[in-house]
Amino acid sequence: MGSSPNRDDEGTRPSDTGAASGSSKRYAPRSPRAALEPERVPEPKRPSRRARHPIVIAGNAVFTIVLVVVIAAGIALSVGKKRFEEPGPLPGEKTVNIPRGLGVRDISELLMREGVISQQWVFIGSVALLKMRDQDLKFGEYRFAKSASIRDVVDTLVEGKVVQHAITIPEGLTSEQIVARLMENPILSGNIKEIPKEGTLLPETYGFPRGMTREQLIQRMQQAQRRVVQEIWERRSPEVPVKTPEDLVTLASIVEKETGKPEERSRVAAVFANRLKQRIRLQSDPTIIYGLVGGKGTLGRPIMRSEIDQPTPYNTYTIAGLPPGPIANPGRASLEATANPARTKELFFVADGTGGHTFSETLDQHQRAVARLRQLEQQQRDPARQQAPADQVPAAAQQTVPAPEPAVANPPPRNSKERPRQPQAKRQTSGQQ
Repeated sequence: MGSSPNRDDEGTRPSDTGAASGSSKRYAPRSPRAALEPERVPEPKRPSRRARHPIVIAGNAVFTIVLVVVIAAGIALSVGKKRFEEPGPLPGEKTVNIPRGLGVRDISELLMREGVISQQWVFIGSVALLKMRDQDLKFGEYRFAKSASIRDVVDTLVEGKVVQHAITIPEGLTSEQIVARLMENPILSGNIKEIPKEGTLLPETYGFPRGMTREQLIQRMQQAQRRVVQEIWERRSPEVPVKTPEDLVTLASIVEKETGKPEERSRVAAVFANRLKQRIRLQSDPTIIYGLVGGKGTLGRPIMRSEIDQPTPYNTYTIAGLPPGPIANPGRASLEATANPARTKELFFVADGTGGHTFSETLDQHQRAVARLRQLEQQQRDPARQQAPADQVPAAAQQTVPAPEPAVANPPPRNSKERPRQPQAKRQTSGQQ
């Protein structure tokens, strides 16, 4: 009796097994006691001896860490790239000076204060990546566009796109006057050791960054002058009566100071070239002024009659040929005109009252031009005489112009721009050249 339940249990188990493994999916009922017994859970597989090795465990840990870092870096790069390229906070164009010697963090703080960037660490991170490629930020003055992104800002600083300022040196200034202009410019730095030789600087517009030294700019002007003079000298007319590039610059400086209108430049050059060929003294007013005041360049008043015959090394009323050196720094146009003057026979020119000149080949033509100028000057002083005949020659003009002659030891005063026998020059601007 006591063993029968066991037989019942044993009798039912095969049928259960058969039901479970058979092709039919019928449910085989279990005894209440069997249903209450917990099912046996299969034992987990033990890891292999290789999987339990310390190196494998460490490798798995490292891999996990690297994977996490890569994922985090990817997210950071994605966010950083967006911040790197999105428009910046600048409401408009702005110029910022980056002083020499600042570190990356200092630069980022400066740009933050100036409102150029708003993401300091994105800026620092992008610069760190650039340093890995041997690229560095450059100091200087920079102009950032409206809404410039951090990419734009970094590119500007890496490429060194500094702001270029400009200074224009007019033609005809002396070296001393040019140095004075450079010293007045607050964007340049440093001093100039000595005034350059006259005629060695090329008047032009020069671009330069903030902080460039004045000596550096002087050197650029000298290099430009040497290059231009050499180019022009090589294509000069064979008929030009000068023997060296230095003489070309000297004659061009006189042409520069005597030219009133640009279109007359080659004719002015031709007058002086023709006079040199015929050994006639140049008799140029600006050479009188330079002989009196040197590099200052300005007399501040009209030339006095007594100064016309006052001997100086530069006074072409008292010396034959060219002065010992330039009287100013001629520009490219005057150098070109002097090297290739107009093909004329003109020996004289006189002011025409409009800022230009009347040119003449003969003394008679020149005297009539002088007479017209005298009449115009008189009409300006005395409106009541505005109806005077145009061909009337004032007596003063009839007595002032001797015929041109070859240069001699003491020739009579004879300006290529006729000068009256009065205490001062006929042109009110003569002393201002």
